[in-house]
Amino acid sequence: MRKIGLLGGMSWESSALYYRLVNEGVRDRLGGLHSAVCVMGSVDFAEIERLQVSGEWTQAGELLADEARGLVAAGAECVVLCTNTMHKVAPTIENAVDVPLIHLVDVTAAAVKEAGLRRVALLGTRFTMEESFYRDRMAAYGVDTMVPDADERTVVNDVIYDELVVGVVDDAARAAYRRIIDRLAHAGAEGVILGCTEIELLIAQDDSPVPVFASTALHAEAAVDFALSSA
Repeated sequence: MRKIGLLGGMSWESSALYYRLVNEGVRDRLGGLHSAVCVMGSVDFAEIERLQVSGEWTQAGELLADEARGLVAAGAECVVLCTNTMHKVAPTIENAVDVPLIHLVDVTAAAVKEAGLRRVALLGTRFTMEESFYRDRMAAYGVDTMVPDADERTVVNDVIYDELVVGVVDDAARAAYRRIIDRLAHAGAEGVILGCTEIELLIAQDDSPVPVFASTALHAEAAVDFALSSA
């Protein structure tokens, strides 16, 4: 089994989900007492969030690249960046290490394509929804992404930062997300990407009239694929 390097802490709530999913994935495939061989680096999310808000993406990328180097030094044979938003600086991390970065957007786009869909809604942080790094990479796979309107983006973003990252999972927030997903589906979205790792703590397939693509679960599954494949 190859060793997975989990680069987490953004937030630790979703990183804990990654850890559980990769271990469950290995157990389910190999049976018995098997679990994932992995190492995790967990950053202080308050520092990352400060850099996000102040637009200091270069510094944020360098910070995460340094953490990735530490994972490789600890024996990691791949890097899994346990966050959607910080894939904005994925090239910096890729350039810092000599092992593969399993790119979350690539994994998600492949799942959308496999489902035969071409137009999906994207929910995530304001950075993910409003900047182009995510949507452009999806477009390279032939997938068009829709985002909520301005007021809805505020709701989606605020629920993530004010509630989900601190472990608050609220029925009112779930109802608000359901309304946003319903509107996007009526506007032509054939599916919805849960493009923030914490959203999977709140929304499941039963909450959507269209297929849900849970980026954390898909990313974790890709990590297990890598770990159990031949080197």
